[in-house]
Amino acid sequence: MYRIMASNDSMEPANEQVVANIYGNMRSEINQIYSKITELEMEVSEHSLVVNAISPLDPTRRCYRMIGGVLVERTIQEVLPAVTRNKEGIEEVITRLNEALERKKKEIVDFEAKYKIRIRKADDLKDDGAGKKEGSAQGVLVGPASSSNQ
Repeated sequence: MYRIMASNDSMEPANEQVVANIYGNMRSEINQIYSKITELEMEVSEHSLVVNAISPLDPTRRCYRMIGGVLVERTIQEVLPAVTRNKEGIEEVITRLNEALERKKKEIVDFEAKYKIRIRKADDLKDDGAGKKEGSAQGVLVGPASSSNQ
């Protein structure tokens, strides 16, 4: 995937296709990090809901907790600290993922600058594909108009 340049002993991509593949992989990694952060933020939200729901209750009251696929009976005083610890652990992971995301963003910006990569927007493309979209949209609009005339 890389060829070694003898002049400066650093690894450089062999051609434009390799640069494009590396860039695509970097963007994919960023998207994966975003997805994981979103997933973990949802888990933190669920943990917060549980903590808020059981905090005002009697600490000796029974509750059930899923541990490794097994439903276990405990008391609120046993479960509340565990759920709180889990929530804090997830928040710590989110913090680390945000730091990794920032590093990846900087890395991709540097990569874009080094190889003069520009992203083409779909709006910038003026071709026959845009005309086809309009045609299909017009077809959709005609349907409701003709059904209202019945």
